[in-house]
Amino acid sequence: MGKGGSGSGSLSEGVVKKILLSYTYVAIWIFLSFTVIVYNKYILDRKLYNWPFPISLTMIHMSFCAALAFILVKVLKLVEPVTMSRDLYLSSVVPIGALYSVSLWLSNSAYIYLSVSFIQMLKALMPVAVYSIGVLLKKDGFKADTMVNMLSISLGVGVAAYGEAKFDAWGVVLQLGAVAFEATRLVMIQILLTSKGIQLNPITSLYYVAPCCLAFLFVPWIFVEFPVLRETSSFHFDFVIFGTNSLCAFALNLAVFLLVGKTSALTMNVAGVVKDWLLIAFSWSVIKDTVTPLNLFGYGLAFLGVAYYNHSKLQALKAKEAQKKATQADEEAGRLLEQRDGDGIGEKRDSQA
Repeated sequence: MGKGGSGSGSLSEGVVKKILLSYTYVAIWIFLSFTVIVYNKYILDRKLYNWPFPISLTMIHMSFCAALAFILVKVLKLVEPVTMSRDLYLSSVVPIGALYSVSLWLSNSAYIYLSVSFIQMLKALMPVAVYSIGVLLKKDGFKADTMVNMLSISLGVGVAAYGEAKFDAWGVVLQLGAVAFEATRLVMIQILLTSKGIQLNPITSLYYVAPCCLAFLFVPWIFVEFPVLRETSSFHFDFVIFGTNSLCAFALNLAVFLLVGKTSALTMNVAGVVKDWLLIAFSWSVIKDTVTPLNLFGYGLAFLGVAYYNHSKLQALKAKEAQKKATQADEEAGRLLEQRDGDGIGEKRDSQA
């Protein structure tokens, strides 16, 4: 009896430990994601650090991440590289890298024109963009109820935009462009890599994609930002600011790896919603951005739509898993039946002999 009680205690202790670890991963991811967003806003905003060069900032991030990923994969060998041919790299990784570079460029540019809170509200359109592009590229099938859900999210974001006190049309265009390119990248990962059985964790992803992003960003940087930076003789590269900012960006990728690997993608989606509300509260209380009641009402509508979308996806995954298990059980039962029938025929022949 004592042993049984001890076993039960150790089991509950293991469950508690697992739950605490999951919450720790969530907390680390929220903290780092929160830090990167606020830090980028601080650097790029003309009223704060006043360094409005989003391409340069993105290139610094990519250079830092590519170097660290190379050290982890090739020097320390802590992460196994994925076997990838030159053709696969050119046909799959290069297009994904191009989309990622434009997405990062546009999203960082939006921080110059829009508040942190409003950017988070516009990001609620991500499921709409992913689903729409998936349907266009025939990755997803069109469903009327899903489209109604997407329209409800869009309506909520539209109301939030209408209620925005410091609305900037160019900033909205930049952020919507970032959402469109990021959604296309996510769909293309499914089509070009996942469908071929290739899974990239955040470290191997940076190892392959970051140098590619750097090459794509170099072209617009030469024409758009380099001439201005060259004339700004007063600027001195601050290793503390840009080093810690880049380290946070890299650590965020590690946190994504931990969160998705140790919990699930759904946990990350839920954590993302918590992070968005925290950022909106921080933007209003600390940065003193204006958040109107109409902002919150619109984002609340969009939030409900996103929550329902995530719930529907979870139910679909559960149904698919249950169907898969049922099929496997039927196949196993069929094999046992065939084996039993075969044994019966064998015994009959032996008795006739």
